[in-house]
Amino acid sequence: MNKKLGHDAIYDARELGVPRMLLLGLQHLFAMFGATVLVPILVQGYGLPLSIQTTLLFAGLGTLLFHVCTKLKIPAFLGSSFAYLGGFQAMAALNAGKYATMSDSDKLAYAMGGIVVAGLLYLVLALLFKLVGAQKVMRFFPPIVTGPIIILIGLNLSGTAVSNASTCWWLALVAIAIIIVANIWGKGMVKIIPILLGVVGSYLVALVATLCGAQLPDANGVMQPLINFSAVKSASVVGLQQFVLAKFDLTAILVMAPIAIAAMMEHIGDISAISSTTGRNFIADPGLHRTLLGDGLATALAGAFGGPANTTYGENTGVLALSKVYDPRVVRLAAVYAIILSFSPKFDALVNSIPTAIVGGVSFILYGMISAVGVRNVVENRVDLTKSRNLIIAAVIFVCGLGFSATGGITFTVGSASITLTGLAIAALAGVILNAVLPGNDYQFGTDPVGDKSADLGSY
Repeated sequence: MNKKLGHDAIYDARELGVPRMLLLGLQHLFAMFGATVLVPILVQGYGLPLSIQTTLLFAGLGTLLFHVCTKLKIPAFLGSSFAYLGGFQAMAALNAGKYATMSDSDKLAYAMGGIVVAGLLYLVLALLFKLVGAQKVMRFFPPIVTGPIIILIGLNLSGTAVSNASTCWWLALVAIAIIIVANIWGKGMVKIIPILLGVVGSYLVALVATLCGAQLPDANGVMQPLINFSAVKSASVVGLQQFVLAKFDLTAILVMAPIAIAAMMEHIGDISAISSTTGRNFIADPGLHRTLLGDGLATALAGAFGGPANTTYGENTGVLALSKVYDPRVVRLAAVYAIILSFSPKFDALVNSIPTAIVGGVSFILYGMISAVGVRNVVENRVDLTKSRNLIIAAVIFVCGLGFSATGGITFTVGSASITLTGLAIAALAGVILNAVLPGNDYQFGTDPVGDKSADLGSY
C-alpha cells in the first residue's frame, strides 16, 4: 500500500521518520495557536489579567493529560475554550456584593474557581454516561437547550467586538477581510487557520503603518504608535508563567459552571468529528466517558492554577483531514511545543502587542460565528419550532439571557452571602428545567452523526 504523506491514511507516524513527525507536530501547533492565545487576549480586554504563558502551558499539559485518560488513542489537541468567554466578561462586569470593590486579579481567581467546578461537572457527566448511557443523559441537554445557549454566548459578547474594533476601524476591517478570504477561498492549511492568518496579516499591516508614523490616542488622549514594542524589549526571553490560584465563591460558580452545558456539547461534537475524520469510533472506544474525563480533568487543572477552560479543537481535526496522519503522537508533539513556548515572557509580550482594533476585528467574526454555530446546532438537528414546547424553551432562554444580562442579573442574599446569577446562568437553568418538565421531549442522542457534531465551536 502506498504510504506517501497526504494520500493514504497513516496511523503510525514513525514510519515517516523523525523530521517529518516534528514538522507535522509544528503544523498542529500553528493550527491551535491563533485561537488558543486569542482567549487570554480577549479576556484581558475585559479587564481580567489572564496570562498567555499560563494558557499555553495548560493547553499543552491538558492535551497530554487527555491522551493519558483516553489510552493514548485519540489524536485530539486541547486548547482554550471560547464557550467561557461570556462567563469571563460577566465576572469582569460584576459589581454587586463583595465584587463591587474587588480587584480584577481577585475576580480572575474566583472565575478560575468556577472553571474548576465546571471541569468537575464533566466528571459527573462522564460517570453518568458510564452508569446509565449517553442517550438517557443527553435527553436533558437536547439541541433546543444547547443551541440557544450557544447563540447567547456570541450575542452577549458582540458589544465588546464593536467597542474594540472602533479604536481603529480600518485596521479591524483588514483583519475581518483576511479571515473571510482565508475561510472562503483558502485551500489546504490556509482554510484551517483563518484566525491566525487574520491576526498575523493585520499585525503586519499595522507594523508597516507604525513604521510610516501612524498613531492613535490612548485612554488618556495621548498619541501612541499603532504597535508599541516597549514591553517586548524589556521582557525576558525565558521566565516562569504567572499562576493564579483558584478561589471559590457561589456567585462565581453560578456564573461559570452552567457554561459547561454548552462546552460539553462542543466536546461531544469534536469527538464525533474526529471519529468521522479518522474512521475510528472513539465514542465507543475508548468511550465518551473517558474523553469527558480527560477534558474535565484538563479544565479543572487549568482553572486551579490560572488557565482558561480547555476543549478539544476543531482546527486540529482539520489538520488531520488535510495530512491524513492520524497518529496521536504527532498531536502530543504539538503539546510539547506549546509547553516550551509557555516559558517565554518575551513571546507573551509580543502577542500582547497586538493592537486592540485587530482583536476587535477578529472578535467580529468569532463572536458571530459562535452564535451561528448555535443556529447550526438547531438546524442540523432538525429541531421542530412549530412545537409549542420547543418555541417556549427557546423564547425563555433568549429573554433570560439577553434581558437579565442587560440588567446585571439577579442578586440575592443567603445568610450572610450575597449571590448573583448572570443572564447566561439564568438562561441555562431555565432551559434545562423547562426541557425536563414540559412534555414531548423526543430527542435521541446518537442517531444523527451530523447533528451530534454541529455544536463544535472550533469550526470556523
